Amino acid sequence: MSAGGSAATPKQFLSINGVPVLAHCLRAFLAVKRVEAIYVAVRKTEIDRVREQIAEFSPSAKVHVVEGGDIRQQSVSNALALVVSESGCREDDVVLVHDAARPLIDPATIDRTIDAVAEFGAAIVGLPAVDTIKQVERTAHGAIVTATIPRERIVQAQTPQGARCGLLQRAFAEAAADEFTGTDEASLLERAGIVVAVVPGSAKNFKITQPGDLELAEFYLAAAK
Repeated sequence: MSAGGSAATPKQFLSINGVPVLAHCLRAFLAVKRVEAIYVAVRKTEIDRVREQIAEFSPSAKVHVVEGGDIRQQSVSNALALVVSESGCREDDVVLVHDAARPLIDPATIDRTIDAVAEFGAAIVGLPAVDTIKQVERTAHGAIVTATIPRERIVQAQTPQGARCGLLQRAFAEAAADEFTGTDEASLLERAGIVVAVVPGSAKNFKITQPGDLELAEFYLAAAK
């Protein structure tokens, strides 16, 4: 993405109604009383900029910045290690992971995800599929349909995703030992044989990926007032 026609800008630095995307996420999590600490994983070159952004738009002693990695899994692993070392994360404590590019997450959904992790051990936010889903086989000219997957068996994964601290540590440790890279936290948990519950999500909890998404986010925020 690019902001105002300039060079590509990390999505967390783009703004919605004058407030950075990251700050919208932080405000939602800070509004949940049960959230004791928040760790933001960013590239080393962006740490100072992110700290300045946090201080201006969502200041809180609960928010910490940690150096991330080249991919999501490394970033979450780095943040999880710091959570454990600094916060004394107990086996049954709830740890959630959220995409900074999903700025319209709401406190109620965060609360429901915490409840689901506490009850089942692990959970993700998911949006039921509304379109007919086709399984395909890739070809030199595109793809051919091989099956139709019942929509009731499909959800589109969103975030937050999370698990009890001990289970999340185990899933990441097993993936690291096997040099496995997953697409999200749920894929690591599933691989470790951990049951992952689904919390109903919302179309508003979408990921900022295209310039037009900023206007859509502004529309949702205006409608909520």
